Amino acid sequence: MEKANTVNHVFGATDEAKSESSSSSHNIELGKRGEDAAAAYLSQRGYNVLARNWRCPAGEADIVAADENGLHFIEVKTRMSERRGFPAEAVDEKKRQKYERMAEIYLCDRGIDEDECDVYFDIISILVGDNNRAFLRFHKNAFGRECEH
Repeated sequence: MEKANTVNHVFGATDEAKSESSSSSHNIELGKRGEDAAAAYLSQRGYNVLARNWRCPAGEADIVAADENGLHFIEVKTRMSERRGFPAEAVDEKKRQKYERMAEIYLCDRGIDEDECDVYFDIISILVGDNNRAFLRFHKNAFGRECEH
């Protein structure tokens, strides 16, 4: 996995002592920090972040970004451990289908012809380990109709 200084900066201030009663708010905060780190990571690599937490009737895309190759719909998964598997493994078939539908709606809403715009479905996995060191992995073109695994 790739270490990103931005990722470690975002997670460096995380309070390690979380009580069980605050686990829901902790998960929300962890997810927000993961999305912040992912957006910074993408920006540093030349992506134009067009939207964060973009919502439509089909669901919510964590990040919509563009680069010279086309549009990227990005799911961000952040975890504190591998106990329940790696973060990217949490993106199941149902979630993938939602992203494909969200992309169709996004393009349609903006009058963009699907045949004239390359669309990619990516996953950014962030695993926060000991001492709040975070490791980020960018799974480009992770799923979709024409993905290359």
